[in-house]
Amino acid sequence: MKYQARKKAILLLADGTIFYGKAVGREGSAFGEVCFNTGTTGYQEIFTDPSYYGQLMVATNAHIGNYGTNDEEVESDSIKIAGLIVKNFSYDYSRVKADRSLQDFLEQNNLLAISDVDTRALVSYIRDNGAMNAVISTEVDKIDELKQQLAEVPDMNGLELASQVSTKEPYFFGNPDATYKISALDLGIKRNILRNLSQRDAYIKIFPYNASFAEMSEWGPDGYFLSNGPGDPEPLEDAINTAKEILDRDLPLFGICLGHQVIALANGISTYKMHNGHRGINHPVKNLLTGKGEITSQNHGFAINREEAEKNANVEITHVHLNDNTVAGIRMKNKNCFSVQYHPEASPGPNDSIYLFDEFIGNIKKTKVTA
Repeated sequence: MKYQARKKAILLLADGTIFYGKAVGREGSAFGEVCFNTGTTGYQEIFTDPSYYGQLMVATNAHIGNYGTNDEEVESDSIKIAGLIVKNFSYDYSRVKADRSLQDFLEQNNLLAISDVDTRALVSYIRDNGAMNAVISTEVDKIDELKQQLAEVPDMNGLELASQVSTKEPYFFGNPDATYKISALDLGIKRNILRNLSQRDAYIKIFPYNASFAEMSEWGPDGYFLSNGPGDPEPLEDAINTAKEILDRDLPLFGICLGHQVIALANGISTYKMHNGHRGINHPVKNLLTGKGEITSQNHGFAINREEAEKNANVEITHVHLNDNTVAGIRMKNKNCFSVQYHPEASPGPNDSIYLFDEFIGNIKKTKVTA
């Protein structure tokens, strides 16, 4: 199959712009918001990151698939992107640790992908015009029909997606005999977050996205965690209320990405949809508490309002993104709580910010000592 003539395919943007390519594997159509990731490696972790649910991923790296896939390099139980757009797709791969080709991995997950797209021109267009809904399709002779279907796809702004990727029932991760117990709200949690907490002598109970504080506190946790995830944070009223109850009791709380935004909303700080968002593994962040720079892994299309954060007497901005000065981290002055907009667990990406997990455990330890 890999050497047969491939069907023509298109990427149709919501504004009517068309980019041409070829189908990688299966035929059909896939809809979602088009976005791009600038990482040169880590495509398997990116594709399985629940934060990307509902999005058509453009890979800016010119070669995708050249090192195959590995069963251990996943961040959830399946591919979460809605579709894949690349320049050069590698059907053959070369890596000792690879289990299979990326083509096989995509086919097992029934994902539509197209290649031979001018991704440099596409990314440049998205940068100028902003993220928007799109469709990738092999039905190149049905443009008008695709436009009609695309017009019915809901906008990401105001869209609640955490419920689509969250666990349906609570489950445990780690060593039951660990020193610390943590309740985690699953808004689309990545496995490497759980690994990092477990490696720090924590036993984690993971709850559905709409779990109440009463449910999360029933088993007597020492701390609380709000995870990353997809979509707009503002519709997550249950999560926001849960965060408020945790804060009211001044219990140790840590949030990443969507969890960071939920904590901001719980403090009356609004969020907004960004023009493009931040997606990649080389985003520069400055830690305002230490003055040090960090290279970070990021994946988000929403951010918190900086002006409102600066005016909030109980909130301190701890990290800023050096490319656009957006808020990359906050902590509460009067509560045992902090959060960041990026991914300290990486996977993929650098480990410059791994210390944040140590800080969270340190906050829990202080609370246990004084309790």
